[in-house]
Amino acid sequence: MPTRRLLMLGAAGGATLGAAPYGSESARANAGAVGIISGGVDGTYIRIAADLAAVLDDGLLRVLPIVGKGSVQNLSDIMFLRGVDLGIVQSDSYAYAQRERLIPGVAESINYIAKLYDEEVHILARREIARLEDLAGKPVNVDVKGSGTAMTAGLIFDALNIPVQTLNDGQDVGLQRLRAGQIAASIYVAGKPTRLFSTIGPDPNLHFLAIPPTAKLVETYLPAQLGHDSYPDLVPEGPAVETLAVGSVLAVFAWPPNTERHQKVARFMAALTEKFDQFQRPPRHPKWRDVNLAAQVPGWTRFAATAPAPVVRPRTFRPGPRLPGPG
Repeated sequence: MPTRRLLMLGAAGGATLGAAPYGSESARANAGAVGIISGGVDGTYIRIAADLAAVLDDGLLRVLPIVGKGSVQNLSDIMFLRGVDLGIVQSDSYAYAQRERLIPGVAESINYIAKLYDEEVHILARREIARLEDLAGKPVNVDVKGSGTAMTAGLIFDALNIPVQTLNDGQDVGLQRLRAGQIAASIYVAGKPTRLFSTIGPDPNLHFLAIPPTAKLVETYLPAQLGHDSYPDLVPEGPAVETLAVGSVLAVFAWPPNTERHQKVARFMAALTEKFDQFQRPPRHPKWRDVNLAAQVPGWTRFAATAPAPVVRPRTFRPGPRLPGPG
């Protein structure tokens, strides 16, 4: 619960090194800092977080992108990891964490700021695998444990009653093993075009598998496509590959009003709204053009921000007196 996390983390601060000037500069440096947990280096989350830092950093607000390990782990990190205020997660991870009772208190502790964009399910397979059913009994990489990809892959294979041998390698290792013929397929849930697959180049031994939008699957996921425009080396010109998509959400800890961390998030939200048009233009990721800040996320509670408190602009750092020591 929010109260429990406040007790765990206490007030934000910095090292004083025994001298007052260091403490005051540390307080100023942290006053506008907001940490956002994202995803792996080859995914879309980290690029979205980097865009947030590039646009919103202005000397008053500082956005710190953090490489994460996936949606379910990101929910836990938002709740318990020091320095993490926000996180990007799949919209289905919230209900999944509650249903499986993976994170105590998640229902009361996690809100959302905005629905971001839809992420596509990429299933890259060896050429001899023609259909999803051909993966039955074969080794398939589903990303690291706790990732949104691992969660979604399990839900899809269960819904289609296709038993596979799941492996939990990182995406870079999974792709390497796939290209070496050691596994049959590798799955990645990410906004297209994701860098991991955009840099492969032409490979006649690999292709994307289609995921038919069955009645059971469309109860949770949206129909989507992977086309030649997104992956010209993996999808030939002509009909696109059918797949599924799941929404991504900018999640936040439910900080109580009148707390320092609540005010930080409120300032972040105000800046995001004010500068949102800058995210719609290059060089920002094309997925920003799909974002509607007013969109609702079913099953989630929107973070209620009060008016943000003013922040004192950081001064130029002037070192204090030299500390005594050897030498």
